[in-house]
Amino acid sequence: MPFLKVVKSRPYYMRLQTKYRRRRDGQTDYRARKALTVQAKNKYNSPRYRLVVRFTNREVICQIVYAKVQGDVTMASAYSRELIRYGMPVGLNNYAAAYATGLLCARRLLRKLGLDKYYKGQEQANGEHFDVMEVPDAPRPFTALLDVGLRRTTTGAKVFAAMKGAVDGGVNIPHSDSRFPGYKDDKFDPKVLRKYIYGGHVSNYMAEMQKEDPAKYAKKFSRYVKAGLKPADLEANYKKLHAAIRAKPERPAKPATPAPRFATVPRPKRLNAAQRAERVKAKLAKYAAIKV
Repeated sequence: MPFLKVVKSRPYYMRLQTKYRRRRDGQTDYRARKALTVQAKNKYNSPRYRLVVRFTNREVICQIVYAKVQGDVTMASAYSRELIRYGMPVGLNNYAAAYATGLLCARRLLRKLGLDKYYKGQEQANGEHFDVMEVPDAPRPFTALLDVGLRRTTTGAKVFAAMKGAVDGGVNIPHSDSRFPGYKDDKFDPKVLRKYIYGGHVSNYMAEMQKEDPAKYAKKFSRYVKAGLKPADLEANYKKLHAAIRAKPERPAKPATPAPRFATVPRPKRLNAAQRAERVKAKLAKYAAIKV
């Protein structure tokens, strides 16, 4: 039997790898995605909506998404950098910002669907358990599922802050209180969650550092100092932020930009029959004048 060399090319190694590139890259949990997107066949193409919460190094992203064969379709989205427009220029990646971003996404979606006048949500955030109940003689509440992606779902995680903001904003998301701050030994203290919603943990840390090391405070919270925010001002500022979001959740329209004008190529003017005849005569006279 002749010697047969195994050519270990790229297809050879691809057979041994985990299927689906995004799973290999650590980007998608396909088991969780299937549970969130696949609908029963007798639902007749009714989409399953989900609240997608993602975090970058600088901001929080909340989206209401449903899946189609062609890919995901985003119905509404909100970014924590938009909170600058509502009066919160700093702390765009903490627990309170995640709550406000979820609230903005929910109110923006309900305003788009015309449900904001029926479902107000929890207008004063107090940290207590709240479920969106169906209003008589009104459309049913918008229901979505929480999509955490690859984030760890530990107690106190910021993904649940965004979910709480969306629920208080009027979107029905099935949940319990077991992953909110303040839940311990099968008991839930809403006062602890309220403190986090209004940035109380940040305020306490700022006050403690300001008292112990003013130089370190001036350096670490320089953006707060520049914005004129003191530790005692955070709760009032977040209340104004929530009120501003509820008052006008729509994304401002972009200014209309004029269409770019393309340079026109100058074209010669069309000649009539008499002008063409004169041009021919001029050319013949020109050639006749040339001496060989």
